[in-house]
Amino acid sequence: MKKGIDCAAPLTATLAKQIAASGYEFVCRYLVPQRYAWKRLTSAEVAAIRAAGMQIVSVFETSAARPAGGASAGQVDGQEAYNEAKLIGQPLGSAIYFAVDYDAQPADYDKIEQYLRAAASKIPGYAVGVYGSYAVVEEMAKRKACTHFWQTYAWSRGKRSAHANIYQYKNGTMLPGINHTLDLNESYGNEGFWEVKPKMKPEDAQKIIAFLGAGWQATESKEARDEFHRLANEVRKAAGIPIEQNA
Repeated sequence: MKKGIDCAAPLTATLAKQIAASGYEFVCRYLVPQRYAWKRLTSAEVAAIRAAGMQIVSVFETSAARPAGGASAGQVDGQEAYNEAKLIGQPLGSAIYFAVDYDAQPADYDKIEQYLRAAASKIPGYAVGVYGSYAVVEEMAKRKACTHFWQTYAWSRGKRSAHANIYQYKNGTMLPGINHTLDLNESYGNEGFWEVKPKMKPEDAQKIIAFLGAGWQATESKEARDEFHRLANEVRKAAGIPIEQNA
């Protein structure tokens, strides 16, 4: 089991480090377009979360009952989610969750299923997940409408779904030393995380990059310089350092 948080407000580098230091291993954040800038996940925030050593869960939500709009809403939201995922470099194979953030009733289930399937058609290469109550998770799992499930305790009436990959068990809490409202979660595998934890310490990467830079300076061969540059960028990727364009 892993501990994680979700929140609407973007995380700064300092806050991300504080959350990681409190024992949390993943962050759930909003993959939404520019018009929702106040809660939008950006490349800068991805870098901050990555530098703190945490993983990311992407969730798309513009309004609480949006999935009740059915297939037409799902097509629009799926395309917007895909555009954002590509913009900030979300790796293929990871999941995008779509939020059913209200007490959905059986009369809504057909529309929610249609919404999820339509959204899935617009996010090729990404897995589809749903956030919602026990009943929503159970019903969408039964219908095989998606492959990842994030259950909230809200509207679940004390029930826990065995299908849940992530479980949100507390809303609006404050962690010691962190002046920021967070929701608390735990996960059980197959979450669809972004695998963003750096494989190399930045300080070690910089030493290797400096060594490769010396080799680049010492040769006038374009082929050799291109290879030194490629290797340096591989090191940057391993350490979560921004890639540099070849001069």
